[in-house]
Amino acid sequence: MLDIHDLSCHRGDRKLFGQVSVSVPVGRLLSIEGSNGSGKTTLLRAICGLTPPDQGTIRWHGRSITEQRETFTSGLIYIGHRIGLKDDLTPMENIQAAMQMSGHPVTTALARAALEAIGVEPVCYRLPTRVLSEGQQRRVALARLWCSDQPLWVLDEPFTALDARSSQLLRERLQRQVERGGIVVAATHQAIGLDPSTVQQLRLGE
Repeated sequence: MLDIHDLSCHRGDRKLFGQVSVSVPVGRLLSIEGSNGSGKTTLLRAICGLTPPDQGTIRWHGRSITEQRETFTSGLIYIGHRIGLKDDLTPMENIQAAMQMSGHPVTTALARAALEAIGVEPVCYRLPTRVLSEGQQRRVALARLWCSDQPLWVLDEPFTALDARSSQLLRERLQRQVERGGIVVAATHQAIGLDPSTVQQLRLGE
């Protein structure tokens, strides 16, 4: 279970959100919604341990994430709004580098299969990532989800710049993650489109 209790964060003198509490059991997706500036990205970063909250606790399976930093981060995939690709690396190299840094190295064959699964055209596999379109770059970043068996996925606006086919492929992948007992936390401006029985909603700014 991911348990967030009484979380508050500020940006300078401005309060982004306060007293956020939610528990997400395994096999669920938490959809975080809210207007621009409501703190969605800050909350995601706090969940990942990247931005310390001003108040509150975040627990993973009953223990504070700060008490189990290495174990927690090894079971986590975070894909932010800024997708974090290296412009001079190819899509294949980007996936392998990201998975290596997370402690879960993958073979070239698995990286290729992941790119195929999210619909990246084979002609793009060995091009520098900087020459790809925004949608292609987003798909390259998301391909890590097809390499992953980590139990927690944290995603910031994952459907940005995706076409209808890629969006559907991503929905199917997210559904599979929760069906196998994982947890997904996603900030989004649109309906996720998963089985409603597996989705929880949290709206910031209300």
